[in-house]
Amino acid sequence: MSTSSLDPAIAARLKRSADGLVPAIAQQYDTGEVLMLGWMDDEALHRTLTTGRCTYWSRSRQEYWVKGDTSGHFQHVKSVALDCDADTVLVRVDQVGAACHTGTRTCFDTDVLLRKAEAEAE
Repeated sequence: MSTSSLDPAIAARLKRSADGLVPAIAQQYDTGEVLMLGWMDDEALHRTLTTGRCTYWSRSRQEYWVKGDTSGHFQHVKSVALDCDADTVLVRVDQVGAACHTGTRTCFDTDVLLRKAEAEAE
């Protein structure tokens, strides 16, 4: 991770994990579909805010990655918000292609633990 150009006012509000990261939830802007969870440090958030493309910090590779640079499955940023505790970032995006590294649209469609709405409809 590197020194950041993130606005000091935003940086001062962020509540980071011990390793300097905040979870970043990517959500499809028009449908509300939750696509994935990534991690951002101050510089990744700065890049996301200034480039209009989601940049994450890879904990396994210890490097920045811009969603879509290798896969072609881009996330075009529509809005960025902090939650009430400033410990999670919500990035509303226009997802092009799959969001999950497995090739599926969302990372949350494989292991559904409960589908209460469908159970109630039966």
